[in-house]
Amino acid sequence: MASSPSLALALVFSFLSCYAFVASQASSDGFLQCLSAAIPKQLLYTQSSPSFTPVLVSSVRNPRLFTPTTVRPLVIVTPTSASHVQSAVICGRRHDVRIRVRSGGHDYEGLSYRSERPEVFAVVDLNMMRSVRVNQRAGTASIDSGATLGEVYYAVSKASKQLAFAAGLCPTIGVGGHLSGGGFGMLLRKYGAAIDSVLDATLVDAEGRLLDKKAMGKDVFWAIRGGGGESFGIVLSWKVKLVPVPPKVTMFKLRKTIDEGVVDILTKWQVLAPALPEDLFIRVVVQKGEAEFQSMYLGTCDKLLPLMGSRFPELGLNRAHCKEMTWIQSVPYIYLGSTATVEDILNRTTSLDTFNKATSDYVRQAIPKDGWVKIFDLLAKPNAGIMITDPYGGKISSFPESATPFPHRGGVLFNIQYMNFWSAATDGSAQTKWLKDFYGFMGPYVSNNPRLAYVNYRDLDLGENVVVGNVTSYKAAKVWGEKYYKGNFNRLAFAKGKIDPDDYFRNEQSIPPMVARK
Repeated sequence: MASSPSLALALVFSFLSCYAFVASQASSDGFLQCLSAAIPKQLLYTQSSPSFTPVLVSSVRNPRLFTPTTVRPLVIVTPTSASHVQSAVICGRRHDVRIRVRSGGHDYEGLSYRSERPEVFAVVDLNMMRSVRVNQRAGTASIDSGATLGEVYYAVSKASKQLAFAAGLCPTIGVGGHLSGGGFGMLLRKYGAAIDSVLDATLVDAEGRLLDKKAMGKDVFWAIRGGGGESFGIVLSWKVKLVPVPPKVTMFKLRKTIDEGVVDILTKWQVLAPALPEDLFIRVVVQKGEAEFQSMYLGTCDKLLPLMGSRFPELGLNRAHCKEMTWIQSVPYIYLGSTATVEDILNRTTSLDTFNKATSDYVRQAIPKDGWVKIFDLLAKPNAGIMITDPYGGKISSFPESATPFPHRGGVLFNIQYMNFWSAATDGSAQTKWLKDFYGFMGPYVSNNPRLAYVNYRDLDLGENVVVGNVTSYKAAKVWGEKYYKGNFNRLAFAKGKIDPDDYFRNEQSIPPMVARK
């Protein structure tokens, strides 16, 4: 990638040229002075600033992760250009201050803006870098990492009613984190994971260099597409392929209770849903004594009804259940509810009234009927949570496990996300205990050796890094790393060794560097 001729970028690289790669003694004051010399002060929020807490909280999605004891950053940097991000990295390296990166704030353990242990760190918040540029003729979009999925979907729909981006359901998720972990939603069976559509990316590495796909090299480009955020650098933007959608899609939400035979229906669903035509996606939210089947069909109700009648008559779908709409209208319908509007997906804020904790699993063999009976028994207990199941098969399962770091491909029936919720009126101990017990119960029914998990449903209970000699331990990281990445974990460590051998970018579940011996 050619460097910009601007004075700001020239100053950045002058900083780089005189940077001593041996880490100096930590100097908070020196770091802040370095930032102030390179970045407009109005883009910097120190702990003494009256705006510090509002800016920090602006993208906190879970109050469990923001308490009086939360380890807060020394400063929040809100860059508006690549040169600001480069300067933040160079200043951080010079003064031994690490950086965490936040795009939408949806990291399930809040690692984009907090630390589990006391340390001096800064947050680069990409909220101000959220442009979405759609090339309708080429069928591509260039997306800044600070944009939310809702903003991306909205921009794509304005450019074309028959183009979409195949990514997640929640409109407030930041693109940077979503693509860093894989990303999937209602179009996963037709078009795969979000990372399967990535064509190029722009990365600021640990030396402050601005790299595109060619400059970063094939191993690092492979790694950033699903290898987790904050390990390889700061991805500023992504170029993605958009996908065609019909003028109308058909949605339905259909609830079935235990008395209506939901156990038998789920016993069939788990093997049928991954084998249905790719145009049909049926996920299930299971809680208490019922399950809600949520579906998108890339076609009309007239075509969906005979398909469901022949393949899945047990669900009892009829014309009254069908809701025909445009693809963009399906986004608020499925996540925000039937009364939400398309404009509602542009809202970046979320309520901080509800605390939550989550974890995940992958199912490769059908759960027996008596297993589903026991699942409903546990979901009926006090303080129970929910389980959200997304079927695979189709396009997402067509890629080899090694195609991207995201290894959950062929042979997967469905993904499970377990979640539990509580309010400030309780400490959440009963809810987290239920979640732990339920996860333990599910062990015999899910993948094993290793028991797999999805990195975008991050769970520190799976393991945390240990730093030895100022470098993350490969042995400790492997405990959680193989659960997210299977055999791809080793290649990720070598990619990390190429782009960040000194382990500057790290957190409690970042990839450790391995350097190939010559």
